[in-house]
Amino acid sequence: MGFLTNLVALPALGAPKLVHWLAKTIVEEAEREFLDEGRIRGQILELQERYDAGEVSEDTYDLLEQELLQTLKTIRDIKERRTRGG
Repeated sequence: MGFLTNLVALPALGAPKLVHWLAKTIVEEAEREFLDEGRIRGQILELQERYDAGEVSEDTYDLLEQELLQTLKTIRDIKERRTRGG
């Protein structure tokens, strides 16, 4: 659309365009946070510290570590697919 068309349509299309932009921005931010490998590595380190301090049992540590490592693998798989264009 041209500038004048956008200007004329702004009162009718402004709110829907704003909602679309806002939704897109929220999804992008959520994806960015989810795909942050550093966040997961930090959680693994924190878990290790809690285990070393005796705050977490070995069974709990093993379970939580596996969940975090699976999340890390999922993040890397998603990034790999995006790099390949799929």
